Amino acid sequence: KCALTPLGGAGDKMGGYKGYGWATTVELLCTAFQSGPFGDDICGIDRSTGAPKPMPLGHFFLAINIESLCSLEVFKKNTGNLLRALRQSMKSPKGPGRIWTAGEIENDARVARTAQGGMKVSKVLQQNMIDLRDKHPALQEKYKQFPFE
Repeated sequence: KCALTPLGGAGDKMGGYKGYGWATTVELLCTAFQSGPFGDDICGIDRSTGAPKPMPLGHFFLAINIESLCSLEVFKKNTGNLLRALRQSMKSPKGPGRIWTAGEIENDARVARTAQGGMKVSKVLQQNMIDLRDKHPALQEKYKQFPFE
């Protein structure tokens, strides 16, 4: 009559033990391979003075060729089944009423903004985007013209 809580723990206010485990995994991947700083060393504040300090963050990128493990069709089917099962899990009567899966809130916001004509971009940011594109040939090819031009 129970199941493990998905990564992130119970609710959006509490990380839960799986959220802690996942955060530790990410921290290891972003620091251990490069002998990078972690914890207080990347908090952005000098603990002795309270002054802001640079955050020398590490990064880790992983690319998986799904089709070396299973077909893309099977992967999408399995992923969809898992996400649907998570969303259809029994909900607490005291909870917020909906179980969100990763990226849903952001996707819903993107869909809503697109339906309203897109997101507003200030004139200064528009010019920064144009200047950045014009300095880099690869960006010139990819973004020949922005929607606001």
